[in-house]
Amino acid sequence: MAQILVRYKVRPDRVAENEKLVRAVYEELAVTQPGGLRYATFKLDDGVSFAHLAITGDGPNPLAQVAAFRRFQERVAERCEEQPVATTLSDIGSFRLFGKLP
Repeated sequence: MAQILVRYKVRPDRVAENEKLVRAVYEELAVTQPGGLRYATFKLDDGVSFAHLAITGDGPNPLAQVAAFRRFQERVAERCEEQPVATTLSDIGSFRLFGKLP
Protein backbone atom coordinates (compact mmCIF):
# COMPACT_ATOMS: atom_id res chain seq x y z
CA MET A 1 0.00 0.00 0.00
CA ALA A 2 1.22 3.50 -0.86
CA GLN A 3 0.25 6.63 1.04
CA ILE A 4 1.20 9.88 -0.62
CA LEU A 5 0.58 13.47 0.42
CA VAL A 6 0.99 16.18 -2.24
CA ARG A 7 1.02 19.83 -1.24
CA TYR A 8 1.24 22.95 -3.42
CA LYS A 9 0.21 26.60 -3.58
CA VAL A 10 -1.66 28.06 -6.55
CA ARG A 11 -1.62 31.64 -7.75
CA PRO A 12 -4.52 33.58 -6.15
CA ASP A 13 -6.12 34.21 -9.54
CA ARG A 14 -6.07 30.46 -10.34
CA VAL A 15 -7.80 29.10 -7.20
CA ALA A 16 -11.24 28.76 -8.81
CA GLU A 17 -9.74 27.04 -11.85
CA ASN A 18 -7.84 24.59 -9.64
CA GLU A 19 -10.95 23.80 -7.62
CA LYS A 20 -12.95 23.22 -10.81
CA LEU A 21 -10.33 20.78 -12.10
CA VAL A 22 -10.22 18.95 -8.75
CA ARG A 23 -14.02 18.67 -8.64
CA ALA A 24 -13.96 17.16 -12.14
CA VAL A 25 -11.65 14.42 -10.82
CA TYR A 26 -14.16 13.55 -8.10
CA GLU A 27 -17.03 13.58 -10.58
CA GLU A 28 -15.20 11.04 -12.73
CA LEU A 29 -14.22 8.95 -9.71
CA ALA A 30 -17.88 8.81 -8.66
CA VAL A 31 -18.75 7.35 -12.07
CA THR A 32 -15.79 5.03 -12.60
CA GLN A 33 -15.37 3.85 -8.98
CA PRO A 34 -11.77 2.59 -9.38
CA GLY A 35 -10.74 -0.05 -6.88
CA GLY A 36 -7.68 0.22 -4.70
CA LEU A 37 -7.96 3.96 -4.13
CA ARG A 38 -8.77 6.31 -1.27
CA TYR A 39 -8.36 9.95 -2.20
CA ALA A 40 -9.05 13.30 -0.59
CA THR A 41 -8.28 16.91 -1.43
CA PHE A 42 -8.16 19.80 1.03
CA LYS A 43 -7.83 23.57 0.69
CA LEU A 44 -5.74 25.01 3.50
CA ASP A 45 -6.53 28.05 5.64
CA ASP A 46 -4.59 30.48 3.45
CA GLY A 47 -7.08 29.84 0.62
CA VAL A 48 -4.39 29.15 -1.98
CA SER A 49 -2.65 26.03 -0.68
CA PHE A 50 -3.96 22.56 -1.40
CA ALA A 51 -3.15 19.09 -0.08
CA HIS A 52 -4.07 15.81 -1.76
CA LEU A 53 -3.91 12.51 0.10
CA ALA A 54 -3.90 9.31 -1.95
CA ILE A 55 -3.89 5.83 -0.49
CA THR A 56 -3.51 3.11 -3.08
CA GLY A 57 -3.16 -0.62 -3.11
CA ASP A 58 -0.26 -2.51 -4.60
CA GLY A 59 0.40 -1.90 -8.27
CA PRO A 60 -0.13 1.16 -10.42
CA ASN A 61 -1.90 4.21 -9.02
CA PRO A 62 -5.53 4.14 -10.28
CA LEU A 63 -5.49 7.94 -10.59
CA ALA A 64 -3.24 7.60 -13.63
CA GLN A 65 -6.22 6.08 -15.48
CA VAL A 66 -8.59 8.96 -14.63
CA ALA A 67 -8.87 11.36 -17.60
CA ALA A 68 -9.92 14.28 -15.38
CA PHE A 69 -6.85 13.73 -13.19
CA ARG A 70 -4.61 13.82 -16.25
CA ARG A 71 -6.27 17.12 -17.27
CA PHE A 72 -5.70 18.43 -13.73
CA GLN A 73 -1.99 17.60 -14.00
CA GLU A 74 -1.47 18.98 -17.53
CA ARG A 75 -0.92 22.61 -16.55
CA VAL A 76 -0.50 22.39 -12.81
CA ALA A 77 2.92 24.07 -12.98
CA GLU A 78 1.36 27.14 -14.62
CA ARG A 79 -1.30 27.41 -11.89
CA CYS A 80 1.19 27.11 -9.06
CA GLU A 81 3.09 29.69 -7.09
CA GLU A 82 4.75 26.82 -5.19
CA GLN A 83 5.11 23.61 -7.20
CA PRO A 84 3.66 20.31 -5.95
CA VAL A 85 5.78 18.35 -3.52
CA ALA A 86 4.92 14.69 -3.00
CA THR A 87 5.77 12.99 0.26
CA THR A 88 5.42 9.28 0.94
CA LEU A 89 3.80 8.71 4.31
CA SER A 90 4.51 5.85 6.71
CA ASP A 91 1.44 4.83 8.67
CA ILE A 92 1.83 4.81 12.42
CA GLY A 93 -1.88 4.74 13.17
CA SER A 94 -5.20 6.40 12.40
CA PHE A 95 -8.60 6.62 13.98
CA ARG A 96 -11.71 7.07 11.83
CA LEU A 97 -9.77 9.15 9.32
CA PHE A 98 -12.27 8.52 6.55
CA GLY A 99 -15.90 7.57 6.50
CA LYS A 100 -18.94 8.54 8.45
CA LEU A 101 -18.48 9.41 12.11
CA PRO A 102 -20.55 7.40 14.59
